[in-house]
Amino acid sequence: MKIITYLHFPDGQAEAALNHYKEITGGEIVMMSRMGEGPMEVPANLKDRIMHARLQVGETILYLSDTFEENKIQKGNNLALSLHVETPAEVDALFARLSEGGKVVMPPNDAFWGSRFSMLEDKFGVNWMVSCELKK
Repeated sequence: MKIITYLHFPDGQAEAALNHYKEITGGEIVMMSRMGEGPMEVPANLKDRIMHARLQVGETILYLSDTFEENKIQKGNNLALSLHVETPAEVDALFARLSEGGKVVMPPNDAFWGSRFSMLEDKFGVNWMVSCELKK
């Protein structure tokens, strides 16, 4: 099991932040996809924004993305912990336990990018994502 920090950015700042952190840390961008590349309908002004990016710095991973709902993200609440597990059953079980007394943002589902994925805010106000890669 891994816990990975996930940063969300308003105003299309994720790509600038990603490149800034890459330069500072000497890390490697190992994955980046744009909002317009997925099957969802996305407004034209959001198509080039980052849907998901992964910066690898040694053994450490940092995830970054822009946001769809910019008014919900502000400095201080733009952080989530991303919990990665091995099986869909673990996703479902951890999601159920973490969301008790909290707020479900997205229940577990099989996402188009090949992961079982969920989002929640726990009873302490901490934002979580719980996911696993689906076996092909």
